[in-house]
Amino acid sequence: MNIPITDLPRVVIIGAGFGGVSLVNDLEKKPFQVVMLDKRNYHTFQPLLYQVSTSGLEPDSIAYPIRKILKNNKNAYFRMADVEHIDSDKQLIHTNIGEVTYDYLVIATGSRTNFFGNKSVEDNAIWMKTVPQALNLRSLILENFEEATIAEDPERKKALLNFVIAGAGPTGVELSGAIAELRKNVIPKDYQDIDPEEIHIHLIEGMDKVLPPMSAKSSKNAKKYLEELGVEIHLNTFVESYEDHIVRTSNKDLSFPTETFIWSAGVTGASVEGLKNGALMKKSNQYNVNVFNQVEGYETIFAIGDIALMVSAEYPKGHPMVAQPAIQQGAHLAKNLLRTINKQSLTPFEYFDKGTMATVGRNKAVVDIGKIQFGGAFAWFVWMFVHLWFLVGFRNRIVTFFNWTYSYINYDRAARLIVRPFKAEKIRSPD
Repeated sequence: MNIPITDLPRVVIIGAGFGGVSLVNDLEKKPFQVVMLDKRNYHTFQPLLYQVSTSGLEPDSIAYPIRKILKNNKNAYFRMADVEHIDSDKQLIHTNIGEVTYDYLVIATGSRTNFFGNKSVEDNAIWMKTVPQALNLRSLILENFEEATIAEDPERKKALLNFVIAGAGPTGVELSGAIAELRKNVIPKDYQDIDPEEIHIHLIEGMDKVLPPMSAKSSKNAKKYLEELGVEIHLNTFVESYEDHIVRTSNKDLSFPTETFIWSAGVTGASVEGLKNGALMKKSNQYNVNVFNQVEGYETIFAIGDIALMVSAEYPKGHPMVAQPAIQQGAHLAKNLLRTINKQSLTPFEYFDKGTMATVGRNKAVVDIGKIQFGGAFAWFVWMFVHLWFLVGFRNRIVTFFNWTYSYINYDRAARLIVRPFKAEKIRSPD
């Protein structure tokens, strides 16, 4: 891989998500050679992918070049590579572009979409974990609107204007709200030959409430906001199949003809092959780690973020698979790696829960911070501030802020461009 030989201990980081970026930033100016591997050359701010898919933002607003993140660290190197196998005996990583050795390995590969073994959904639904997939969804939504303007068959038009989303977690709720705002604010101006009342948005959830991880109050508020926007919510309902443009559910009387079926019902760890049995929890596809983020059975291999399963009395199922645990684990691991080379004992990781939030639409959001729960316009402004703060790069913050300001003032979404047709070419990007 053309990585210079050095006397510094080499830390190889697989993955440039929140955990990997947090770690590499905190290793800057520390006595390590850092090698970051990722199959893409940019970091993605995943919480705002839904805004790319619904024409609120362009992808360069939420993506940031990895090399630019590393530019101030003269001992840091990036290689765009797909990791294929870890040889822990030789401390060697095999990739599609070659091999690299490590002194310390950090797996920060995040998560991928979980279809729970439902092959018809995996083959036919659309999902959203990457920028290319968000652009696919944007194209699909806009292409369906274009086709609906000329559809002569009423059943065909109904399928084109039915939007079905499985999973009422933050992604499903935010997508539903964003599509509802498209229907309310954009369709009357751009598509005078489509009656907004013909557009139906269905949100399907297997549990008995929306936003299951959040408080009862926030869940109730989110449901109210969605219903105010005209989203049709179906609780205690599971998707059984999606074939021939029909979503069939566990409720035999409930099925939906649709050409836009979005799967946001779950994630699973994005593991890498090679580690011994016991390291990987097969049910969740996450690595078992101790309180120091060391993978079970290894002293020099660590896992952070979504791919790490750290079980404790407070978190018997591990930490929530969101950005904050990854960011905090990355920062903490940087300190422990420094302690390691200084022959000091490691300190255990303690997660500080900064709260959970989700936006439903304009002036509509919910926030849980400890025992404090609130919703509405103030929660919406808090949500915007937090997401702007954690975006990587000053330019991205400024561009996103102006996009949001423009949309707020004009009730508009400026990025309504079909630059990469989806339906015609059937573009599929893997997680």
